[in-house]
Amino acid sequence: EFMLDFDGDEFFYVNMEQKETVWWLKEFEHFASFEAQRVLASIAVDKVNLDVVMKRSNHTPNISESPAGTLLLSSPAEFLQLNILISFVDTFSPPILNVPWLKNIKPVITEVSETVFLPREDHFSSKFYYLPFLPSTEDFCDCQVDHWGLDKVLLKRLVFPKSLKCHIPPRDNRESGVCILGLFVSLVGIIVGTVLIIKDLGIMWHPKPSGSL
Repeated sequence: EFMLDFDGDEFFYVNMEQKETVWWLKEFEHFASFEAQRVLASIAVDKVNLDVVMKRSNHTPNISESPAGTLLLSSPAEFLQLNILISFVDTFSPPILNVPWLKNIKPVITEVSETVFLPREDHFSSKFYYLPFLPSTEDFCDCQVDHWGLDKVLLKRLVFPKSLKCHIPPRDNRESGVCILGLFVSLVGIIVGTVLIIKDLGIMWHPKPSGSL
């Protein structure tokens, strides 16, 4: 894996399978560039050197450090409002993980996403996993973390309380008052108009008194 960061913030990494540069933020492409082909030769040399180091150490495996897992929400939960559940797995080594999502004990394989392994200054790794979902009191979500340093799978579960209800915005009484006033004015206009029409008809059709001859 090849990655460039500055002050702990990642700029980009090189996807070795697709042989292309992947920027952490798309905006970085507007003022910087990097050719992925430049690192392929360096990676090949690094692999050769790694094989030499492994042979000199008699293939002694590295000590596995178990990860810590945390579940987060991208925003405060609202009933049936789209949200993103974030699983942050941190301080583990080597950088090998298996992290499946489950909803009501059923695997979720669509619309999930994840970052690459993010290196730390202490030579451990961290990684983010994302699951879009609609919060509901009838559902619960599980995140399972499997790593060589764990004796058993680490399970993190998110359950919403029964108090989670749909938020209905308060009704604006001013709008109701305006509607009622408009209706009242319309009714008065209809009544007054009807009375005037009747009066006009009475004047037009009232028989004139016969005069004396």
